[in-house]
Amino acid sequence: MIDDPNDLGAGFKIMSPLSKALTIGLLTGILGVGLFPVANDLEEGVGLDLLFRLRGARNPPSNAVVVTMDRVSANRLKLPPEPEEWPRSLHAHLIDTLVQGGAIVIAFDIMFDRARSSEEDQQFSDAISRARNVVLCECLQKVAPSMTDESKLHSERLNIERLVSPIPILANRAVALAPFPLPKVPVKVSQYWTFKAGAGDRSTLPTVAFQIFTLDVYEEFIQLLEKVGTSVVGQLPRNKESLVKGKAVERTTQILRDAFQKEPSIAKEMLQALKDSKSGFVDKNRARIIRSLIHLYGGANSRYLNFYGPPGTITTVPFYQMLQTKKESPDDLKPADVSGKAVFIGLSERLRPEQKDGFHTVFSQPDGLDIGGVEIAATAFANLSEDMPVRPIAFSYNLAILLFWGLLLGILSFLFPTYIAALSILLVAALYLSTAQYLFNHSGIWSLLIIPLLIQLPSAFFGTVLWKYTDTSKERENIKKAFGFFLPDKVVDELAKNLGDLKTNGQIVYGTCLSTDAEQYTALSETMSPGELSNFINRYYEAVFMPVRSYGGTVSDVIGDSMLAIWATAQPDTEVRNRACLAALDIAKAVERFNQASENVKLPTRIGLHSGQMLLGNIGAIDHYEYRPVGDIVNTVSRIEGLNKYLGTRQLVSGNVIFQLDGFLTRQLGRFVLAGKSKPIAVHELICCLDESNSQQRQLCAVFSEALDAFLARCWDEAICGFSESCNIIRGDGPSSYYMKLCEKYRDMPPGDMWNGIIHLDNK
Repeated sequence: MIDDPNDLGAGFKIMSPLSKALTIGLLTGILGVGLFPVANDLEEGVGLDLLFRLRGARNPPSNAVVVTMDRVSANRLKLPPEPEEWPRSLHAHLIDTLVQGGAIVIAFDIMFDRARSSEEDQQFSDAISRARNVVLCECLQKVAPSMTDESKLHSERLNIERLVSPIPILANRAVALAPFPLPKVPVKVSQYWTFKAGAGDRSTLPTVAFQIFTLDVYEEFIQLLEKVGTSVVGQLPRNKESLVKGKAVERTTQILRDAFQKEPSIAKEMLQALKDSKSGFVDKNRARIIRSLIHLYGGANSRYLNFYGPPGTITTVPFYQMLQTKKESPDDLKPADVSGKAVFIGLSERLRPEQKDGFHTVFSQPDGLDIGGVEIAATAFANLSEDMPVRPIAFSYNLAILLFWGLLLGILSFLFPTYIAALSILLVAALYLSTAQYLFNHSGIWSLLIIPLLIQLPSAFFGTVLWKYTDTSKERENIKKAFGFFLPDKVVDELAKNLGDLKTNGQIVYGTCLSTDAEQYTALSETMSPGELSNFINRYYEAVFMPVRSYGGTVSDVIGDSMLAIWATAQPDTEVRNRACLAALDIAKAVERFNQASENVKLPTRIGLHSGQMLLGNIGAIDHYEYRPVGDIVNTVSRIEGLNKYLGTRQLVSGNVIFQLDGFLTRQLGRFVLAGKSKPIAVHELICCLDESNSQQRQLCAVFSEALDAFLARCWDEAICGFSESCNIIRGDGPSSYYMKLCEKYRDMPPGDMWNGIIHLDNK
C-alpha cells in the first residue's frame, strides 16, 4: 500500500490555491454579470445566429401556407410586374378558391389603402364577406404632431404612430384588421410584435390569424377562463360564431390582453387548471393550442422568431398555381392542400434578388435573397401554433448562470496544471454548447453563448495563466535571492514566495529529500592521512554530486560521508519526484564506477528518498545560521536510508516518492515504524528504470510480492517458501532473507490478534 502523499499539510496545499481559484472565478462571474446588460445586442446578433446555424433548417408545422405574388405569377397571368396593380378580382377568385379548399383563416400581408375600379373592389369585398375568415393588413405610419414653438424645444423627436386602414369597402367586410410592423433592411429581424405597444396594444396579424385559427377551442378557452374566476368573461363572446362577427375578434384580443396584463395571475391559474386532470382537456393537441393562447395573452408584447430555415421553408405556392384547378395543373404543380390551414398572401419572391418586401434575417442568403414579410408572418403564426418561439432565459437566471459559470471556470483554470485546465475548460465549454443547442433545438430555449464562451472562458483561463506566471516569477526571484547567500552554484526555481527575513524566517515548501551514507568510512578514515582522506572523499562526492545537479537537485548538507540533497517546489510535483528517483539510480551507478576505479578502497553507498512538506530556512542563533531543510521529512529520510542495513538493500524510497510514478521497477517491502517514529510508512526498493529491467528482476518482484502477501495473511510456511524461492532467483536477496527470519520467528511465536503486518524497528 502506498502512503497518501497529501496527508501532511493538506490545508496549506489546498486552501491557498482554492482561494485564488475562487477569486478568479468570482471576478469572471462578475465580469459576465456586468457585461450582460450591455451585450444583449451581441448575444442576439451573434449568439442567437450561431444557434440557428448549428441547428439548420427544421420542418415547419403543416398548418401554414404562403401564397406568393411573385414575378412568375405575373408572367403566367400576364399581369403588371407590380403586385399593387393586379386586378382585385384575382384576389376575390383566390379567396373563393381557398375557402372552397377548406382554409380556416386567410391573411393578406398587402395594403389595400387606395381605391381601384369600383367593380373590382366590389368583387373583392363580396368575396371577403362570403369567406368570413379574411384578415386584412393595416399599416403603421409615423406622424410628427403639431405643437407650439415652446413644446418643440422639449419634444423635437416626438412622433406618433398612426394606423392606415384598407379602404372602407374592404375594411368593413374583413373579419379583422391588424398591423404587422417589421424593421426594414439593414436591421436584422429577430422579433415580431404580438401586440403593438405604439398602436394601443393592437393585436398584430399573426396574433389575430392564430385567434381565428383556434376557433374550435375558443369555447373551452372561455370555460377555462371562467373557471379561474375572472370577471372579464362577461365582456367576451360566448361562442365561436359570435367571435367572427363585427370585428369581435379585434375587441376580444384587446380585452383578453388587457385582462392578462392587469392580472398576471390569470395565466398561472389557467395553466395550472389545464394541468389538472379534472379539467377535462384530454386531447393533447387541443390542450397545447389553449396553452399557446394563454402564453400569447400573458406574455410580452414581442417574441423572438423561431425561424424554420431559408426562404421557402414554409410551404410556399405561387399565386397563379393556387388559381389553377387540379385538372389544369401538371402533377408537379398541383394546388397546395389548404384544408384546415392558415393561408398568408403577400410578396415572397424567391426568384429575384431585387425583391421589395425582403427582410434581413439569420437565414438571408449570400446572394442577397431575404425572407419576405409574408413568410415572417407565417413563421410567427407557426410558432404560435406549436407554442415554440425562441424563449430567452429569464434575466435573473442568466445572472445566476453567468456567476456560477465564472466560478466553475476559475476553479478549473486555477486548480489544475495549465494543459489539463485548458482541456477541462474546453470540455465543459463543449458540454455547455451542446446543452444550449439541445435546449434550443427541442424547446426553443435561448441560452447565452458569447459572454460565457467568448468572453468569460478566455478571461478566466488567460487571467489564471497571468496570475500563475506572476506568482512563479515572484517565487523564483525570491528563492534566487535567498539561495544566493548560501548556494552559489545552483538555485531552486520553484519555491513558495515571501521568504521574509533571512535571519529568522523560513518557508514551507513541498520537497523530496535524498540521503546517502557510505559504508566503511570510519574504518577508512583510520587508515588514511587527513590529506589523502580529503582527496579521496572529494573525488567520491564529485561522483555523487553530479547526478544531483544533473537532475535539478540541490546539495543541502554534507557531513563526513553523508549527503543530503533536496528537490523543492511550491506544490507537489510528480516530475520533481521522478527526477529525484533518476538521480538516486545514477548515484548508485556513479558509486559503482567510482569503486571500480579505486583498487583497494571501496565505499558502498546506501540511499534513501522521502517526500513531504518541510521548512526551508535559516537555522541557528546569535551570529551563526545555516540555510537547510527542517522537518519530519529530513529525519524520516535518514531512517529510510538506515533501513538499508537491515534489509540488505541499496536504494529505498517511501510510498510518497513513487506515488503515481510509472517509469520505475520497484518492490514493495512492507510497512515499517522506523526508530523514533510513531507512524508507519510504506517502503519500496527502487531497483531500476522500467525499460532497463530484465526478466530476472521482474520475476524477483513478482515472487517476492506473493510471499509478502502470504506473510501479511499469517501464512508463515507459504511465505517462507516464497521468500526462499526469491532468494534462489537472486542469491542472497536481502529483503527475502530478512523476512524468512521474521516468518520463522512468528511461526514459533505468532503475533497478537491486533497485528497488522507493520514491522517496528527500535534501532537506526
